[in-house]
Amino acid sequence: MNDSILRSIAEKQENPVYVYDAEKIQQQYNRLQNAFKGVEKLQVNYACKALSNISILAFMKEMGAGLDTVSIQEVKLGIEAGFAPSDIIYTPNGVSLKEIEKAADMGVQINIDSLSILEQFGTKHPSVPVCIRINPHVMAGGNSNISVGHIDSKFGISIHQIPHVLRIVENTNMHINGVHMHTGSDILDIEVFLYASEILFQTALKFKNLEFLDFGSGFKVPYKEGDVETNIEELGDKLTERFHQFCKTYGSEIKLAFEPGKFLVSQAGYFLVKVNAIKQTTSNVFAQVDSGFNHLIRPMLYGSHHEIINISNPEGKERFYNVVGYICETDTFGSNRKIAEISEGDILAFKNAGAYCFSMTSNYNSRFRPAEILWYNDNAHIIRKRETLKDLIHNQVLLNFKEKVEA
Repeated sequence: MNDSILRSIAEKQENPVYVYDAEKIQQQYNRLQNAFKGVEKLQVNYACKALSNISILAFMKEMGAGLDTVSIQEVKLGIEAGFAPSDIIYTPNGVSLKEIEKAADMGVQINIDSLSILEQFGTKHPSVPVCIRINPHVMAGGNSNISVGHIDSKFGISIHQIPHVLRIVENTNMHINGVHMHTGSDILDIEVFLYASEILFQTALKFKNLEFLDFGSGFKVPYKEGDVETNIEELGDKLTERFHQFCKTYGSEIKLAFEPGKFLVSQAGYFLVKVNAIKQTTSNVFAQVDSGFNHLIRPMLYGSHHEIINISNPEGKERFYNVVGYICETDTFGSNRKIAEISEGDILAFKNAGAYCFSMTSNYNSRFRPAEILWYNDNAHIIRKRETLKDLIHNQVLLNFKEKVEA
């Protein structure tokens, strides 16, 4: 997607607005498929927490993906988008047994990461197939906030607790049909991922009649020019060979599953904002835009880097700016960024805005959440309307304080 298309969308839409390139999503999906073309039974389950718009989910289904969900609401969104329950895996953390039972009643694949919940569920529903999420105690990714496989993580059942799992399975006679791990995001060293995979393979050998192994995802994408990324092709070659060896040892050809989110949608997304004002102080030049961390929280929450370009003046002389928002908090998108000269009214585009961007928006300061656009077949399709005041107060109740208020 080029600057002229983004400018055209910005001219027709009130800003800010999220824009997604369907062709880029398709390219990333094909790239993962091709990297593991040697695996007969490959299952790609899109991690919809990254971007959960139902049109995006429907597009994933059209490509042939399954769905990875973390809440009962995401399960329902997936079904609304057209997924069969059998194509959805439900991997919650810290939810009640009641919610897990609701998901099981809907017919989705259950993935449990707690000994307590495993025993309770197995006792009540021994015939329902269950996947077990293990914690391999492997640190993957450079940020502790997005690395979830380390020993202090709240996610997964520790590999040291596998004897407890086996005892529960034996006592309840429950059916374990899959083993899962997810070490975290922004994986650079594929050898670390392969090391964690060995732990998954060794754990899987302890269970009979498995149907799949789920290796999670967390593949890193480039955030700026020259940035490093996961070598998915090298990983595909090495893990495919090792997976074939495992299947031979195990005695059957089972599915190899992944749950990519960021890998599929991050680079496909752009966030367009308009510059409200240029404010120069004694030490900084601020480009103040019509958005804030209510619309894009990753820079403030994780220190994440999003490239910022001026699509209104792409050939302008570069200057240094602090790009900040209009929220009544510190909401810095980028400090000391070298950007083509910015004027008030210019449109700035944030790159890599497809994953964990809109899905983490809020109405802080009573600001409306933006619209979403999908660029598909050379046309801009509105896939989420911009919010209005009616949306903002829809579930609020205005009390009449002139009358006696009853509880």
